[in-house]
Amino acid sequence: SGWVLLVLFVLDAVSVFHSTSRGHYPELKPIQSINAHPSNCICIKFDPTGKYFATGSADALVSLWDVDELVCVRCFSRLDWPVRTLSFSHDGRMLASASEDHFIDIAEVETGEKLWEVQCDSPTFTVAWHPKRPLLAYACDDKDGKYDNNREAGTVKLFGLPNDS
Repeated sequence: SGWVLLVLFVLDAVSVFHSTSRGHYPELKPIQSINAHPSNCICIKFDPTGKYFATGSADALVSLWDVDELVCVRCFSRLDWPVRTLSFSHDGRMLASASEDHFIDIAEVETGEKLWEVQCDSPTFTVAWHPKRPLLAYACDDKDGKYDNNREAGTVKLFGLPNDS
């Protein structure tokens, strides 16, 4: 279609910009600003199908937004701490969210139903789905946990769902 979409967080709002320029950095013009949460937005992810984007906030809520209508279609409220990280699965059917809670919430996008709760020994800093398989990588703050707290390196863990092949 030739236009660029940029989403920018400003405290508790999501601002959407676009441009029709191609081939170089465009001059972006505001389209709309959405009050997404009553407190600061911390993270945002678009689903791979382009149908939704999700926002995570200091209010511990994850909001799912329709990209075309720019309306919130669902909220996920299973976390108790500010949402640090979000990731959609490769097919856009699952959404992982994590915080300082000692678990990762994995929800079905279309219904909001909890599919899994991945237990962790410490807060989770980031989650990322594999680009082609139902495999979730995540990194936690393990320095005070059961791992060697004298080292500077962190750990990356995997949560694998049944293989589809």
